[in-house]
Parts: sequence; structure tokens; C-alpha cells
Amino acid sequence: MELPLDKKIVLFDGVCNLCHSAIQFIIERDKKDVFRFVSQQSELGIKIKNHIGLNSDALDSIILYEPGIAYFQKSEAVIEIAKNLNGPIKMIRFFSFAKGKLGDTIYDYVANNRYQWYGKKDQCWIPTPELSKKFL
Repeated sequence: MELPLDKKIVLFDGVCNLCHSAIQFIIERDKKDVFRFVSQQSELGIKIKNHIGLNSDALDSIILYEPGIAYFQKSEAVIEIAKNLNGPIKMIRFFSFAKGKLGDTIYDYVANNRYQWYGKKDQCWIPTPELSKKFL
């Protein structure tokens, strides 16, 4: 599995409208070009999840994977992603106390209701040609 070692990989639910909005939010604030994106349903997404020992069928969490270093899930992934973005969202790092049980409880509540609240697509989202370089 050949991944860029100088990029952080965000694995997301490719049919989730909320996740799609979150990826757009990240891209708009990723001024240092830190992130690359992979749908969890894609062949590469499944390979990455298997490689790091996660259930490839579970789509209930955003995952931040730093090849050869670490991976983060749920609230911890959100906080780690926000630390690398431009703008006021960086302030979320001050909520790092919410990582773990408290943050994951809130995260799980939203994740469990995301399709009902925001809907989902029939198939994975395809990025525009301008954005395709950000997707693996």
C-alpha cells in the first residue's frame, strides 16, 4: 500500500452528507496542504482500515491516519484534524479534555443519527477535477 508519508489521511464515510460537508470544511481550511482523503468504502479505505486493525465494515467514525506514526478516531480525530487547520477552528485544541469518553459520547450520538438528520447519497461522492488531487 503506497501512501504519501508526508500527508495525514482522513478516512470518511463516502455516502454521508454530513461527512461530505466536513471534508469540504477541512479542504477549505487546509492552507498548508496537510491532508489527503479516502472514502472508507473504497478499496484503499478498506486496505488502510485492515492495515491498522480496524473493522473495515464499520463506518461510524472519521479516522485520521498518519502513515507509520498513529491513527485517531472519533473525537480525538476531530481535534487532531482541527489542530492543522487555519482559522478559529484551531481553538478546538483547547477542548482536548473532551477527547475520550465525553467527546466520543457526543460524537457517537451525532454519528448514530447522521443519516436521519443529514441524509445520505446512493453512492460515494466524487470530487471535482480541481479537488481530485486531494483524494487517494
